[in-house]
Amino acid sequence: MSTDPRLFIDAPLSASAAIPLAREDAHYLINVMRRGEGDVVRVFNGRDGEWSAVIAHASRKGAGLTVGDQTRPQQGVPDLWLMFAPVRRSKTELIVEKATELGAAVIAPVVTERTQSDRIKFERLQAITKEAAEQTERLDLPELRTSEKLAAVLDNWPDDRLLIFCDESGDEADAAWGGARGRGQPMAAALAGAGDRPAAILIGPEGGFSPAERDRLRSLQHVVPVTLGPRILRAETAAIAALTIWQSTCGDWR
Repeated sequence: MSTDPRLFIDAPLSASAAIPLAREDAHYLINVMRRGEGDVVRVFNGRDGEWSAVIAHASRKGAGLTVGDQTRPQQGVPDLWLMFAPVRRSKTELIVEKATELGAAVIAPVVTERTQSDRIKFERLQAITKEAAEQTERLDLPELRTSEKLAAVLDNWPDDRLLIFCDESGDEADAAWGGARGRGQPMAAALAGAGDRPAAILIGPEGGFSPAERDRLRSLQHVVPVTLGPRILRAETAAIAALTIWQSTCGDWR
């Protein structure tokens, strides 16, 4: 694996193209990675594959690249969405970072009845997806969507997409977390035979889904309720665990 730095460049890539670098990218290459004129960089834009490039000029005023040869053709990730109820800022940032690393195609915050924090710093999260894609050899960036209420998401749900509902509750009203009766199947078992169908994973807030939200989700034909094991996981842990299980059973880890 090459140790040359990787940069996501939002510009067309082709042999001999001259690419001026944004100030943040120039700072990263010159001051953080200690690269200079003539050094090799790998670049990708999510459309044209990955290319080698050379730092053509570098100064305090900026830097630019000259594109060389293509090193890898464009390759996407499986058609998987991660939808999650926003939590505290640092935990939301962790979810977005790890979802990018684990190959989610779409990352979508959803506001539920028990969501405690719906403030999203969109530009900060976009920067996190860029950094995570650069570091993990992804050839694209996930689509990062703005927050939307869960009810509106379900109203417009596409019929062909499986919705994997991470539901840690049971149906026993007097038991903690609803007891054992009525809980979903273990996720790996529930996904057996799902194949390459487009899918989405839904992770709730720290307090779980409300009874009304749970009832509606379980009434929908395309929803598959699943459990992530005998322990109640934090939202960020649940997101990582669910993405890992899906990728290993239905995604590009197979």
